[in-house]
Amino acid sequence: MMTALMIAIVVLGGSAGDVFITKGMKQIGEISTINLHQLLWIALRVLSNKNFIIGIVFMACSFFAFLSVLSWADLSFVLPATSLSFVITTAGAKFVLHERISRVRLAGTVLVCLGVALISLP
Repeated sequence: MMTALMIAIVVLGGSAGDVFITKGMKQIGEISTINLHQLLWIALRVLSNKNFIIGIVFMACSFFAFLSVLSWADLSFVLPATSLSFVITTAGAKFVLHERISRVRLAGTVLVCLGVALISLP
């Protein structure tokens, strides 16, 4: 039961973190400079962006949950189980970020998950 809970935290935390960080970076805008002064200014804007900070917190929770579950479960079980994050992240991209997800991309996401499920069978 604890393993399932921690894997859920890994999947949901990582997916939420990806979505929030992406949202924050889209608010910052494209970074297309190599000027040190401008990069420092952009870094300050990134580090003060609410969505970016929330994303980092989610990612940190996901990472520490991943470390915890690895201390008692096999990597060959944990990593395939976290493949659901591909589906959750794609759903977050569609419904939170309002990205257009083509049928081909959606089919590819599902196929990746099915493939990971197949290789994780005993």
